[in-house]
Amino acid sequence: MTLHLHDIENRELPPDAASAVRALATDIRHRLGDEPHTDTLHDPVLLAQVDERVGELPAAVRHAVRPPATAAGATVVRGLPVDDAEFGPTPPHWQAAAASAADPRHTGSLDLDIAMLLLARCAGEPFGWAGQQNGRLVNNILPAVGHEDEQSGASSSTLLSPHTEDAFHAARANLLMLTCLRNPDRVATTVSSVRQVRLAEADLATLTVPTLPILPDVSYGTGFDQPAPALPTVWFDESGSATLRYDPAYTPLDDADPAFRAAYAQLTAELARVCHAPALAPGEILLVDNDVAVHGRVPFRARYDGTDRWLKRVNIRLPERRRRANESSENGYGQRVVAPFRAAIDRTAERGSTDERGSVEQP
Repeated sequence: MTLHLHDIENRELPPDAASAVRALATDIRHRLGDEPHTDTLHDPVLLAQVDERVGELPAAVRHAVRPPATAAGATVVRGLPVDDAEFGPTPPHWQAAAASAADPRHTGSLDLDIAMLLLARCAGEPFGWAGQQNGRLVNNILPAVGHEDEQSGASSSTLLSPHTEDAFHAARANLLMLTCLRNPDRVATTVSSVRQVRLAEADLATLTVPTLPILPDVSYGTGFDQPAPALPTVWFDESGSATLRYDPAYTPLDDADPAFRAAYAQLTAELARVCHAPALAPGEILLVDNDVAVHGRVPFRARYDGTDRWLKRVNIRLPERRRRANESSENGYGQRVVAPFRAAIDRTAERGSTDERGSVEQP
C-alpha cells in the first residue's frame, strides 16, 4: 500500500466559526439539565435544540462541512478546538464511552457529541443504526480488548480493510464525519477513491454486473439468515461518474468465478495504489464521500491505558442524492435506521420502498 500522506483536500474552520460550534454545543448541554439521556443521544430536548438552533451557526461552518470537492472523495477540516483534559481517559469500549458522556467531571465528550450533531446537521441529516451501538447517533471509535484482529472499528493490531461504510445496506450514508479526540501515535486513516483508479474496460464491465452479496459486519451481530442479493461493485451515476460499493472483508469472493475475482483483485490493487492516509490530530475532522471513497485504518498497538486513539463518527444522509432504483428491493438484513432529523413523509429507504419516481432515498 502506498500512503500519500498529504495529497488530500484540506479546509480550515475559521476560529470564530469553530468557537461558535463549541459554544452552542455547551449551551445546549446546559439546557438539557442535570440528567440528560446521553446513552443514545435521543433526548427530545437535545434533538429539538440541535434542529432549531443550528441556523445560529455562521455560514462558514456549512461551507467547511460541505461534501468533498475533489476526486479523492475526502477532506480534512481543521480548526475545531479541543482540549485533551476535557475528555477523560479513553474508555475501554463504546458502551463505556456512551455512559461516560454523562460524567460531570469530563463534559467534553458530550459537548463534542452535540457539536458533531450540529456539524452533521449543517451538512445534511445525521442518523444512526438501531443494531449498532444501541442506535446512538454519534458512534465512539476506539480499540477494545478481544477485538484486536476483527474487521471493525474496535480492532487495532490488524489492518482495517478499506470499505464502503455499511456497504451491505441500501440506506448507507452518503457522507461520513470522523472527528479526532485523541491520536497520540498518529495512527493513519486510509481513504481511496474509485474516481482515481485505472481499470481495464473488461474489468470494469465485470464489476458492474451484480455478482456477490455484501454481508453486515460484526458490529451488527451474527447469524443473518435473510436472502442475500447480488450487488454490483461499481456503477455510474447520472453524470457518468463512478460510484463504489465495496467491502472485501464481508464479501464471499470464493463464490465468484475467476474472472470476477481477478477484476476485484485489480480494483483492490488500484485502491491501494491511490490510497491517501491522513493521520488525524485532535480537533481535525475527516469527511468521506461514502458513495465514492472507501476508508480503513492502519494497524497499531493498543495500550488500554486511557491514552489510546479515540474518534467519533456520524453517518450523514444528503437528501439531494438518490440511490439506484434496484436497491429498493434489498432487505438490509433487517437493519433499521434511526433518523430523528428526517421528516416522517420522507422515509422510503428504511422501509425498502421507492418514491414516485422509482428511485430510492437514504435515511
